[in-house]
Amino acid sequence: MNLEVAKSKIKPLDGEAMELAQKRLDSLTKPLGSLGVLEGLAKKLAGITGNPQPEIGKKTIIVMAGDHGVVEEGVSAFPQEVTPQMVYNFLNGGAGINVLAKHVGADVKVVDIGVAAPLEVSGLISRKIKMGTDNMTEGPAMSKDEAVAAIEAGIDVAEKEINEGVTILGTGEMGIGNTTPSSAITAVFGDISVEEVVGKGTGIDDDGLNQKINIIKKAIQINRPDPTDAIDVLAKVGGLEIAGLAGVILGAAANQIPVVIDGFISGAAALVASKIAPESVNYMI
Repeated sequence: MNLEVAKSKIKPLDGEAMELAQKRLDSLTKPLGSLGVLEGLAKKLAGITGNPQPEIGKKTIIVMAGDHGVVEEGVSAFPQEVTPQMVYNFLNGGAGINVLAKHVGADVKVVDIGVAAPLEVSGLISRKIKMGTDNMTEGPAMSKDEAVAAIEAGIDVAEKEINEGVTILGTGEMGIGNTTPSSAITAVFGDISVEEVVGKGTGIDDDGLNQKINIIKKAIQINRPDPTDAIDVLAKVGGLEIAGLAGVILGAAANQIPVVIDGFISGAAALVASKIAPESVNYMI
């Protein structure tokens, strides 16, 4: 499914199913609204699925992996070689996400969408767009065509899982340096200062933090991303795994499937998805 088709398939939530879900919740032997956020979540799931009594069955967490040219500027405490090492770790079941996924009965699917190394290993989904992004302090991180291709790769991966019976998707990522483009995306879309959104990532010191802030400012100044054009922002100061996750979110929404967003990088991808298709926000948890 290409991006334009995916956008056209994202519908508003099913209001009738939500109303019936609320009536059922109110009919249960409990004080009205006493389950708090859980009631809102149940109602939202009803709206997403069109079922007043939604059931969650098969679950998959999609982990997108990609590298970033901006690591040349020293924005991370770890070298780029850690990205492929962590990909192998995910595939061998040795990462934190594997433990959490096992606890909730979810599968973990790992996608190479832009790791700056050749990876050939059993179980890896290869959708590599390019060997990492370019250094965004010297120009765009990628072309617009590459950004769209990465989004569409994410849509395809999500659709494949859904076609195999998955009823809910989760988002995950790996990419040394990826808090840098995520911060840039957040600053541009939020029209807020870089200082407000930048953190120490994997553990840089105060000097490293100041350097990271200046690097992001430089990237934004050089590229001048247009906040009204999500693809422009993504191409100029984004990342391939961020684009891939935006595609996963859009693919889920296009198929009326809920998608769990967790973490800063996934949040940046959710921002991108929301700018491409505002209705997709309703499918995010």
